[in-house]
This record gives sequence, C-alpha cells and structure tokens, in this order.
Amino acid sequence: MPSTTTATASLSLLLVGRDRKLRPIFRALIYAALAFWLLSADEFLGPPLQRAATALHATGLSPGTGAFYETINLLTALLLTWLFGMYEGRRVDDYGLPIRQAFRSRYWEGFAIGVAAAAAVALGMIALGGMTVHGLALHGPMIGWAALAWLGSNVLVGIAEEYLFRGYLLQTLWKSLGFWPAAVLIALWFGADHYFFKRGENVWDLISLVAFGIWTCYTVLRTGSLWLAAGYHGAFDFMQLFVIGTPNGGVAPLNHLLNVSFQGPDWVTGGVLGTEASFLIYPVIALMFIYIGWRQYDLRART
Repeated sequence: MPSTTTATASLSLLLVGRDRKLRPIFRALIYAALAFWLLSADEFLGPPLQRAATALHATGLSPGTGAFYETINLLTALLLTWLFGMYEGRRVDDYGLPIRQAFRSRYWEGFAIGVAAAAAVALGMIALGGMTVHGLALHGPMIGWAALAWLGSNVLVGIAEEYLFRGYLLQTLWKSLGFWPAAVLIALWFGADHYFFKRGENVWDLISLVAFGIWTCYTVLRTGSLWLAAGYHGAFDFMQLFVIGTPNGGVAPLNHLLNVSFQGPDWVTGGVLGTEASFLIYPVIALMFIYIGWRQYDLRART
C-alpha cells in the first residue's frame, strides 16, 4: 500500500501544479484533442457538417462555404476557451482577442499588411509573366455584393482560425514551454493540418504556412494580442480569393473580381495552391518579420 500511495502522490505532482489545477501543458493537450479531433469540422464532426453544408448550398470555394465552416471553428474556439477560462478564473477574451481592441488600430494595421503582401506577390507574378489580367470578371452591382460577401467570410476566417490555433492554445503552451517552442509547435501543427487535409498541398506551401504561423505568433509577442494577425489573415485571403481569384487547393473561387490567367512555372504562380505557394511569398514573409520587429508597440495601449 505505501508504494501505491507514493505512486498516486507522484502522479498527482506530475499532473497538478501548486495552484491545485491541472498543469498548463495538460490543459493545452486536452484543448488540442477537443479542438482538432472531437469538435473538428475536418474530423469527428466532418460527415454531418458536410451534409449540413450541402443542404445549405454551401459548396465550392465560395463565401458561403467559408462562412459555414469558419463559424464552426469560431464557435469551437469560443466554447473551449470559455470552459477553460472558467476553470482558470479568466474571461473568454483574455486569451489574445480582447473585446476592447476589436477592429481597432491593430486589426487595420494587420489588414493593411495583408493587402500589401498579397498585392506584392501578384505584382511579382505579373512582372515574371506568371499572371495576366484580362479585365474584370464581375460587373455592375455584383461587384459590391460579391465584395461584401467575400469580405465578411474572410474576416470570419481570420478571427476564427487565429483564435482556434493561437488563442488559448498559444497562451497555455507559452506558460509550459516558453514562447518560441510554443510558437514553432503550433506553426507546425497549423501547417500539418493544411498539408494533410487540404487538396493539392506540397512542401513549398507547407514552408510558407509554417513561416506564416510563426509570424502570427510573433505578432502576439510584439503587440500583446491576436488582432493584428486576424486582420492580416482575413485581408490576405480576401485579396487572393476575391480580388485576384487565385486557385486554392486546385479549386477556383466563385465570384472573384479580376479575370486573370496563370501561366509559367509553379514556383512563380503557386500552381494549384495559388498565391500562398508561390516562391515570391518567402521574401514577403521575411519583410513582415522585419517590420514587426522594427515597430515599437505600447503593450499598455488599448487600441
């Protein structure tokens, strides 16, 4: 019996910290298991969600499809963060998306970076002969309606994916492992989620996704919140899917603005993966790291 008692005590010390709560690393593991398996739109809940999406006509690469699945991701992130937040005695917006900063200066700074990044890649592709613009693919009032639909969908994408991957999970792993190990681990998971579950993925896009994931974590370190990253993520997707109309996973987005054609090697065009898989994205991401490192952010600021 003494040996059993000793083993139980040792296990308790391993799992529970001085605050008598489960250690952060185990909370992070439980969150990851729930977020990316049990409640995931790609895994356990995938088949019923796909049937629901079909019933709602949310199919193809469209604003409706993006909004449907990202609503699931956002609700998952909010539910889990709320539950773990109650356990820790904290608010649901204490993990990187403070409500007081919603859609304020940090968000729009990130949005501007996203627009500039996608535009730089597009201009590079045009200069290298990889993309030709033939005019507009939409006309009249349809331009406004499509722009609003894609903007709303992509804003949701940015907030949902950033909070799901880099909200509670980043904050909790940060406590357990330190910032950079946590950032790299989450970036690798973010990249793997796309690499294994998104059609047409390749190692070059994986590199850009991992680099992007580390950069978004870095913005949290520098700015104190996820709002800049959420703005960037939404804007970049809006530019590549609506404005440029680049393919994503081999599927062309519906109701995009420009009538474009892509030609030339995949290292210029990104192939079936589009803008984010072009080699031109690498120097852009490097410049984004330099910019965030150069900027001086007041972490006490509320805007």
